[in-house]
Amino acid sequence: MSSPRDLERLARNVNPGGWAIESERPLATLLGSCVAVCLWDPALRIGGLNHFMLPRYERSANQDLDVLLCGNFCMEALMNGMLGRGARKQRLQGKAFGGGNVISSLSGVSIGERNAEFARDWLAREGISLLASDLMGPWSRKVILDPQTGDVFCKRGQTSQSIVEAERSYASTLVVAPKKTDIELF
Repeated sequence: MSSPRDLERLARNVNPGGWAIESERPLATLLGSCVAVCLWDPALRIGGLNHFMLPRYERSANQDLDVLLCGNFCMEALMNGMLGRGARKQRLQGKAFGGGNVISSLSGVSIGERNAEFARDWLAREGISLLASDLMGPWSRKVILDPQTGDVFCKRGQTSQSIVEAERSYASTLVVAPKKTDIELF
């Protein structure tokens, strides 16, 4: 078994709105209020990890958002990717991490709490066992999935001002007003 440090050195990083599936190479991500869900098929020894920032995609007249940043799309993409690689839904095991209280001022309710609740509800609705989790609290987290064993390593970190500012800055780039054009539709 490799150490978490060795796995981290070899890991493929998954950014917000991303998901990946591997059979040999570890997967890693860094979380604040975002949530990462790991799915693992023990028979095939493949694992997948995603990283979402918001629980659900809700289209607004003045907003355009990359749908994979939202849990309802990112979870479907990860599960469908696993099934496409031969995984069986009945065998999938889940682990969930993140949802720290990093940028709670966005909506009055903690984004991290809403993300954590969404992840738990989604896994339960899909009949996927949640074998382990480290959700909510004031921490950032580094998560590393070993797809060979299904082991997930989670290291809590201090939520520094730089993480808060980076997450706020990134969140502000996600919502983009529709571009004005000179095209008139009739």
